[in-house]
Amino acid sequence: MHQVRVPASSANLGPGFDALGMALGIHLTCRFRVAERLEIHGFGRDAAFIAPGENNLIWQTALDVARAASRELPPIYLEVHNEIPIGKGLGSSAAALTAGVIIADQLLGLGWSAHRILDEAARIEGHPDNVAACVLGSIVASAIDGHGVARAVRLDPPERFGVAVVVPDFVLLTHEARTVLPSTYSKADAIFNVQRSALLIAALSTGTVTAFPAALEDRMHQPYRERLVPGLEEILKLRAPGLLGCALSGAGPSVLVLYERGSESVADLVSQIFRHHGHASEILHAQIWPTGYEVSTVE
Repeated sequence: MHQVRVPASSANLGPGFDALGMALGIHLTCRFRVAERLEIHGFGRDAAFIAPGENNLIWQTALDVARAASRELPPIYLEVHNEIPIGKGLGSSAAALTAGVIIADQLLGLGWSAHRILDEAARIEGHPDNVAACVLGSIVASAIDGHGVARAVRLDPPERFGVAVVVPDFVLLTHEARTVLPSTYSKADAIFNVQRSALLIAALSTGTVTAFPAALEDRMHQPYRERLVPGLEEILKLRAPGLLGCALSGAGPSVLVLYERGSESVADLVSQIFRHHGHASEILHAQIWPTGYEVSTVE
């Protein structure tokens, strides 16, 4: 039986809207083999949301890849072991898409490189930030070039930086979070985000703590999503020793907490704010995961 393991991801990282992504040490693991008929079983976190039939996102993605390659995909036996909170802004759909592309590549013997898998996953997803982190690991800056090809550059963050994700007890659908965004932005807001995206990349590359929390500021998506995530406005203004800053994880509602190692307890401050607004939350101390997807053979 083949196995593919894909990390969760947090996108945007504040100002890097649809451009920056971070792989997290929470995984989606798929075990599969060719079978006489399609059979899908979901296990682990939010297993009830893992479709057991033809409409499963992983399977549908694999079929999409096969159609694009003018090939026919055989039915499979698929076990989906999930650790990623679904509908919480941690790249669950991007992980599923990436897994689907890899499964098709394995079953059809396409022999695709990691970049080709990234390009295909980005084509299906529509933007490259989450899938780039799924494929390459660590922190990734990505874009779609003028020819529709995904371009991505990976960087390793300083050892002194740690992350946690605070996951509240409600779901925020991505399409709902997208509908509150404006169709245009002012020149001032565009410049604001360009400056901070550049500052954030430089700070993550060099470990420059003094660039924070300014490097995580944003005017393109978080201010518009504050009304969808109770307490987010207060969370983004949090300041504490060892806390570098907070950012909405993807489209939310989870919050990414970036801190200096030894200050893990700052994530509790975010939980307290969620609790003040009537929501329980879970803290996941998920390290920045250094590698992307992994393919292996299991018994």
